[in-house]
Amino acid sequence: MNTYHISDAESRKEWDAFVTSHPEANFLQSWDFYEFYKSRGNQIVRRLARNEDGKIVGSYAGVIENAKRGRYLAIAGGPTLDWEDRALVDALFADMRTQGKQHKCAFVRVRPQLELSESGMNLMSELGLRRAPMYLSVEFAGILDLNKSEDEILKGMRQRLRRALRKAEKNDIQVETSTDPADIHEFYQIELQTAGRHRFIAFSEDFLTKQFAAFAKHGEAVLYTAKLGDEILAQNFMIFYGNEASYHYGVSSELGTKYSGAPLLHMAAMRDARERGIKRYNFWGIVDETDIHHRFYGVSCFKRGFGVDEYKYIPAHDLILSKPRYAFDWLIETLRKKSRHV
Repeated sequence: MNTYHISDAESRKEWDAFVTSHPEANFLQSWDFYEFYKSRGNQIVRRLARNEDGKIVGSYAGVIENAKRGRYLAIAGGPTLDWEDRALVDALFADMRTQGKQHKCAFVRVRPQLELSESGMNLMSELGLRRAPMYLSVEFAGILDLNKSEDEILKGMRQRLRRALRKAEKNDIQVETSTDPADIHEFYQIELQTAGRHRFIAFSEDFLTKQFAAFAKHGEAVLYTAKLGDEILAQNFMIFYGNEASYHYGVSSELGTKYSGAPLLHMAAMRDARERGIKRYNFWGIVDETDIHHRFYGVSCFKRGFGVDEYKYIPAHDLILSKPRYAFDWLIETLRKKSRHV
């Protein structure tokens, strides 16, 4: 029977080399994402599993969330491993339980980077997990294959989006890029406008700036800006990591609703992703086409307009460590989910 040694990760180079060797992985399990959490004062967990030969065969990273309703360990997009190796799966989930208890958590919440399937859901049950009342990271995403040429992508777009691109080019909308965290200040100001129009709670400027800085330090984050003259129309906060370019956050100004610059930003980011050798462009969250009353329905239509493939992942599951504390958290989250209609 295989045995594994699991310990804290100490090398960024070693960590990222292993994570990015897995095609499905993205920045949710990157080293720098957890450097961002550390910069915000959060406790983090980074664990590596090695086989008897000392070779890395599994990993997971998580953050300790000190929510008012309860303390828990959140592991988004992980663990990273060969899911066919059941002994390794068992070992890593046992280690998650141990780490959660050591950090005095009520539960461990996991959203694995596994496509939704009956076998995957059965595995979660076999591991002793139960479906979480709330999500942890995106569970339904729109992804574009960058092995396609730009001409193929344009042909696969909805006609309305192609017209928007032609209109943007006709209006001489320009695209600029930046890796300077100071430029997030302007992004944040426009985010406040966007949040007001679309009724969502904006991230703080500190949150956005520190996150951008953590990724930009190693060339993984780029801010794309569409301008008409000196006026900003739209901005995209992109992350390039491993096999994936991620449309992490996007904002648009009032003027940007009239002069569409957002499609140009995506086309520019796709070109840059190809130059980096990246094969996948992740537009992130979308909602069902039938969910016409969802506040992100319009945004989802925009993303689908690029001709994305749709992926559903195994939803968040909880590994319960303290039944009384978890019961309280479950009740609060269930009520909150109903009140927010999510």
